[in-house]
Amino acid sequence: MYPEEIVVPMKEELTDNGFTELLTSAEVESQLAKEGTTLVMINSVCGCSAGTARPGVLMAVANAGEIKPDYLTTTFAGFDIEAVRKLREHLLPFPPSSPSIALFKNGQLVHFIERHQIEGRPAPVIAQNLLNAFNEYCN
Repeated sequence: MYPEEIVVPMKEELTDNGFTELLTSAEVESQLAKEGTTLVMINSVCGCSAGTARPGVLMAVANAGEIKPDYLTTTFAGFDIEAVRKLREHLLPFPPSSPSIALFKNGQLVHFIERHQIEGRPAPVIAQNLLNAFNEYCN
């Protein structure tokens, strides 16, 4: 597990901007049981990818206007162990990937951005990917 002093500022980058943390398997199950769309940012300490994933997600949400997910959530790989383990059951057949970004509609995975789709891409490219998904699934 990563040290709290490293993880907390990265968590706060999202929670300070309206994202709700999923910390337990029960919270994951409860969230995905809700009707509507849920965005889940699987946060990570990986500087090369998480450093653009978080800003990309925030940029997408800020620029989405009316067409955005009903719920904004986050969990942290390597820290929120129980929640991430449960969430990954809902991400199959995709292998574990962090950071990554998932969009669920009525509990079903409809869009997933894996780490290899984040690495080397600037935040605006990640944001545009998400905005396209919001337009397709969040209306």
